[in-house]
Amino acid sequence: MCDTLCFHLFDRTPHAWRKVEQWSKRREEFIKRASFALLACLAVHDKQTPDAVFIRSLAIVEHGATDDRNFVKKAGSWALRTIRRRTPALNAAAIKTSQRLVKSASPSAQWVGKDGLRELTSPLVKRLLARRTRA
Repeated sequence: MCDTLCFHLFDRTPHAWRKVEQWSKRREEFIKRASFALLACLAVHDKQTPDAVFIRSLAIVEHGATDDRNFVKKAGSWALRTIRRRTPALNAAAIKTSQRLVKSASPSAQWVGKDGLRELTSPLVKRLLARRTRA
């Protein structure tokens, strides 16, 4: 229900970006998950926001990656992996974020970083980004 609301409703509101930041600071599991799910949804649906805003949002993912609750860390990984799909520059920024997370002392952050790197550096992603660069 959390992800569906983010994907089909919340990401289309003028308050979406503000809620990503606000909810990322909350302690409740599904409110915090909603922050990262909403960020992932914005990466898919918000075609107007420039890369710089998404690059700044990677700091929110990085900070939240230390939350070891399964639903939160999986949503953080989802946001990280979805942001990278927008442009080659965002892919590079997401890889750097993932690499920092892998080096973290937090097992949860390490998991998010490894999960992100597995997809971010895959041959499929490299081919998709190469096509976008040529187009």
